[in-house]
Amino acid sequence: MARAQFQKGQKVWVECVGAWAQIEKVQPVWAKGFEEPVRVTYDVGLGREFLGHELLLPAEDPAADLGQNWRLMRARNKWQAAEDTPHHPFPGTYPVVVTDKADWGGWRVPGAEYDRDPEQIEFQARLIAAAPRLMALATQLLASVDEAPDDAPPEMRALAKEARTVLRSITDILAAPTVETTTPATFQAA
Repeated sequence: MARAQFQKGQKVWVECVGAWAQIEKVQPVWAKGFEEPVRVTYDVGLGREFLGHELLLPAEDPAADLGQNWRLMRARNKWQAAEDTPHHPFPGTYPVVVTDKADWGGWRVPGAEYDRDPEQIEFQARLIAAAPRLMALATQLLASVDEAPDDAPPEMRALAKEARTVLRSITDILAAPTVETTTPATFQAA
């Protein structure tokens, strides 16, 4: 016997197509002599029916709101003295992006990589440290345009569309449906 793993209107990732879609119809396949469907297929508007194992659910990212404590710190360069690196923006140190409440964990680079192009590494560190604030800004922009899309100028709608794409690439995690996430659907014989 089969049970529906997804519901009508639910957003799913169609693995074999590589695209997001929405369940348009839940289609049970009935067999004579059985009180429940023997198979359930899903119409997502892509030209054919899909089985449950071909679809994935977006999952909540447990680390999504952990970016509030990100900050840029400087660590002492143990291998090079400040006198040996006068060409560095901050001689004798290198940037560390700390992503934990304690002063450890996060992003850092090897000394040799920093020495090769310190300006680029400094820029990357500032960008990574600012990423949670930039993400919040993109979310606010998207919410503002979604609130009144007809009143927003075309440039703002285009920016909101791009923000939506970027945010989805960050927040959408794929997961196969599990027993806990599946909801049994009741079917009536036609």
